[in-house]
Amino acid sequence: MNYKIVFFDIDGTLLNTEHVIPETTIKAVSQLKENGVKVAIATGRSPYHLKPIADQLGIDTFVGFNGSYAMSEGALVHHTPVAPETLATLEGMADSNNHPMVFLSAETCFANVSNHPHVMESFDSLQLPHPDYRPGYWKETPIYQAFLYCSKLDEHPYIGRYNEVSYIRWHPQVLDILPPNGSKARGIEAILHHFGLSPDEAVAFGDGLNDKEMLSYVGMGVAMGNAHEELKPHANMVTRHVNDGGIHHGLLQLGLI
Repeated sequence: MNYKIVFFDIDGTLLNTEHVIPETTIKAVSQLKENGVKVAIATGRSPYHLKPIADQLGIDTFVGFNGSYAMSEGALVHHTPVAPETLATLEGMADSNNHPMVFLSAETCFANVSNHPHVMESFDSLQLPHPDYRPGYWKETPIYQAFLYCSKLDEHPYIGRYNEVSYIRWHPQVLDILPPNGSKARGIEAILHHFGLSPDEAVAFGDGLNDKEMLSYVGMGVAMGNAHEELKPHANMVTRHVNDGGIHHGLLQLGLI
């Protein structure tokens, strides 16, 4: 198959376990571009949290917020905020259960509690600065993603009651709250439409549970060797561990570099 575009997740895919981009990955991405293949990022991160990675690799096309926001060459090609009334209802239930939330706009993010340990730990795990405290931020601007801090054991009342949003777990204490039917696949679909490409012409690399939909959607879904075991059945192939040149190896296997 003549693949025209490759989408990369960030954490555990572009970034290794030391939270840096391996040299083999930097060279592989550069070679992809030299070979005329478009390169994009597809991540749960916000635009402001993915920008340093995109800038380092010279990538100007991305899907952020797990699919609810997508840009290419500075142009917004897709955005779907969460309905404010839905956020109000969810925050009310979360407050009653002492579950903090973080609300992410296209420009920044704020928490509705101050210095909660679960909030700080989750941002530390990505080596990102902690969000400041700002109650009611969701009332001020469109929100494309929210983090609901609860364990898997405590998530069922939310998932069972509120189907106006999609839920994706990316951390033991965090559920992503996304627009209905939200996933990276939705943002990828918008990018492909923007370029006039079909899913069969796309490749995607990922490692987490929030990558299931995108690996299933594209023509060639590649799971990293370090991927969550529940993700691997959704991939067409499994490459090496991120620390062992997984991206370089996968692209070589596909004949793209």
